Amino acid sequence: MVDTSRVSAPGTSGASELFQLLRDGAPRTRAALAQATGLARSTVAARVDELMRLGLVAPVADAASTGGRPPSQFALNPSARVVLAADLGASHATLAITDLTGAVLLERSEPIDIAAGPEAVLGWLVETGVAMLRELGRDRTELVAIGIGIPGPVEHSTGRPVNPPIMPGWNRFDVPGWVQQHLEVPVLVDNDVNIMALGERQAAWPNTDHLMFVKVATGIGAGIISGGLLQRGAQGIAGDIGHVRVSRGAGVPCSCGNQDCLEALASGPAIARALRERGLDAAGGRDVVALVQRGDLDAIQAVRQAGRDIGEVLTASVSLINPSVIAIGGSMARAGEHLIAGVREAVYTRSMPLATEHLQIVQSAAAENAAVLGASMLAIQHVLSPEGIDQLAAR
Repeated sequence: MVDTSRVSAPGTSGASELFQLLRDGAPRTRAALAQATGLARSTVAARVDELMRLGLVAPVADAASTGGRPPSQFALNPSARVVLAADLGASHATLAITDLTGAVLLERSEPIDIAAGPEAVLGWLVETGVAMLRELGRDRTELVAIGIGIPGPVEHSTGRPVNPPIMPGWNRFDVPGWVQQHLEVPVLVDNDVNIMALGERQAAWPNTDHLMFVKVATGIGAGIISGGLLQRGAQGIAGDIGHVRVSRGAGVPCSCGNQDCLEALASGPAIARALRERGLDAAGGRDVVALVQRGDLDAIQAVRQAGRDIGEVLTASVSLINPSVIAIGGSMARAGEHLIAGVREAVYTRSMPLATEHLQIVQSAAAENAAVLGASMLAIQHVLSPEGIDQLAAR
């Protein structure tokens, strides 16, 4: 039930609160909306009219009549507006235009160099995004928000990267402010693993309120959803499991300055380094995956041990957070069940039975689409929130 005690922002009609009932896409009549909210039917009618004016709600097939004229029904109109979703990586980027349910209307992937700096990369984002809108025949006024994922820590309240290690020139850069100089819509920015967690949940676990997404690639990190909400922590680094100490370490240095970190032992480059020491040709994570897929026993054993190391760290997370799903993604997840088998071995062996009774440890269903889908959901969640609807009405 909608909390009708919430005071609307000055100058708004309260349509934003009513919309929260309709955003699930289920058709409802004015009478049903009045009953659910406790509002007068005249008030409901005025607010429905406002939402129709914004294009967010549209009439659908009439409901069954109990005598007389069938009552009109209304539901979310997902094609009314679009959002731009961006997954910016160290050497690649994917942009997508989606509707208000996250369905991809058009997608582009291109190589980029994140070290080229924010103005070069964001300039490409704006230029390509506008071209994609034109290709779809959509006006720029139909764009209502932009979601961006970047490969580094983010101060979520401002959207500014904070000391990102592989993004020279980006520290404290005002990403939303720069983009809004060219596209005047809300811009939401978050760490790439956080948006992957949102994307994975949307793709495969929409009714799961406690989920961890673990990205295993050049680095290792986790996105945490608890109680249905993304958890970022006090400084925006919740889920930074890559720099937790692992017991198997023996003085292995890590890029963070410490030793024996999970990332230094179980990331793609770390596994490749271990295989090179055994005489195998493995320059990086991609080579490790190729060796595993060819059935190389040394590579399979190394990947499985990496899974055990990751599982050791996740065992503590299972006790602290008690997720019902742990999804493993990132480029190293392409090694398949060998990595996940190691994770399961450690977690199921070391965790309390109650914590793992219904715990599923699975390969990411969204896979390489997790980040761009999550960036879309980041934007959609904002624009369809009560505050977002009020901002749209004001514009």
